[in-house]
Amino acid sequence: MAVLPVLLVAASLVLAQAPTDPPSTQTGRLPALGWNTWNAYRCDINESKVVAAANQFVSLGLKAAGYQYVNIDDCWSVMTRSSGKIVPDPTKFPNGISGVANQVHNLGLKIGIYSDAGTKTCAGYPGSLGNEVIDATTFAGWGIDYLKYDNCNVPSNWTDAADVKTPPGGDWYNSNSAIRYRQMTSALDHVSRPIQLDICIWGQANVWTWGARVGHSWRMSGDSSPTWSYITSIIKINVAHLDTINFFAHNDMDMMEIGNGNLTIQEERTHFAAWAFFKSPILLGTDLGALSSDEIKIITNKELLAFSQDANVGTPAKPFTPFSGAPTTSPPEYYSGASSKGTHVFIINTGSSTASKKFTLSNVPGLGTSGNFKIHDMWTGSDLSGTFSASSTFTVNVQAHDTVAYLITKV
Repeated sequence: MAVLPVLLVAASLVLAQAPTDPPSTQTGRLPALGWNTWNAYRCDINESKVVAAANQFVSLGLKAAGYQYVNIDDCWSVMTRSSGKIVPDPTKFPNGISGVANQVHNLGLKIGIYSDAGTKTCAGYPGSLGNEVIDATTFAGWGIDYLKYDNCNVPSNWTDAADVKTPPGGDWYNSNSAIRYRQMTSALDHVSRPIQLDICIWGQANVWTWGARVGHSWRMSGDSSPTWSYITSIIKINVAHLDTINFFAHNDMDMMEIGNGNLTIQEERTHFAAWAFFKSPILLGTDLGALSSDEIKIITNKELLAFSQDANVGTPAKPFTPFSGAPTTSPPEYYSGASSKGTHVFIINTGSSTASKKFTLSNVPGLGTSGNFKIHDMWTGSDLSGTFSASSTFTVNVQAHDTVAYLITKV
């Protein structure tokens, strides 16, 4: 009968001792743009592949488009610590992680690393739970700029019961899950360089309610796949939590699948556009050298990237009702959002065939009910012919699974 009070006391002590340091404001203000090894290579990683990707940032125009982060995912270390420290695999990384970091930094780019808020990573390598200070110090010493922090192999005393509806104080920031991540936030706050923190918690523990107090972005679901069903499912999840997105605070829809699987070019356009207009991190996840010219055009689209990276507007596009009596869909097909340049409309055709889509301009939030407007195609970078009154309805044919993107400004 005494077990429960003892457990409660232990939990209270953990909460009382949990750090409350906020994430750094020296990094992570805008969604990260970069590349990650996992979707392309899984555990088959090495220095040459990472350095090759960094050089392709330059040669393919990704660096010029704003991409910065070259991120190493799981499987980069040996299986055991040495003198308490995680050790890079000398076969995969003969010059160590610091040697790779130097090469990436010399290209004017930034480098990311991977660890886990459990005892082991998802692939079974050393995790950082209980070793946050030494690992954060090690990463900073190597020149790391970004940490993807995963959620595998968590001891039972560090998990939250599946039936918990109300965490301590009614705030999921006080949950065991959040405290595990808060410990790394505190450790990162005390090292020599700003390190962006991505909380890879798979949408658990209502992370969107506390993520901005602990990190710069947070995963909203399990791992991505190069399928239309994944793209629509993560949009559905994300739509329910758009109010938590702003500067330094980004719902992470997971790494990009452009260039992988059998996605059509239209599906890849939707994939990229949705990540951009929801202001998710955009971390490419393929062999960059295998991308087609059309795929490179998608991922370097200046206007969609400008919406994602807007220095003055941190909020995402949100669903709106395009015209009176419009049907509702799941996920929604019509989104609008503001940028430094004006008001934007994005339309996803979730159907399996080309369809006519329309919206009344006065229904678009922010446009008002009077005046004339011009409509600019963000994919082509050109204005559509003519002008449109607030009361007029704009119609466009959208291919199956494609997304159109417009900037609308007053004449």
